[in-house]
Amino acid sequence: MIQTVKFLAASFWTTAATVVAVSALAIAVVVSLFGLRVSGGTALYFIIWWTLLFAVLPFGVRSQVEAGEVVRGSEPGAPAAPALREKALWTTLVSAVVLVVVAGVLPLSGL
Repeated sequence: MIQTVKFLAASFWTTAATVVAVSALAIAVVVSLFGLRVSGGTALYFIIWWTLLFAVLPFGVRSQVEAGEVVRGSEPGAPAAPALREKALWTTLVSAVVLVVVAGVLPLSGL
């Protein structure tokens, strides 16, 4: 799985296509299985994705000082290699699972 994510994150276009495809699939699942509207499923997915993005961003980050590659004129605590494409893919995969779980639990809560 890790190698697949690294392969898909090699290009902006494969990353963007994967994010769109997985997002659309997750929204289609909750619309068909749990009766959400497309707009409601999309809104819920966006909120989950955005929240999880900020949870995933700090994973595996090494500062320029830790990596020994401080770029002149930059903050030494800035990330050396943030791997944002990989983090976008991981966020998308986790968000899809969370969306299905949340959509399954919402009817039980009476909302």
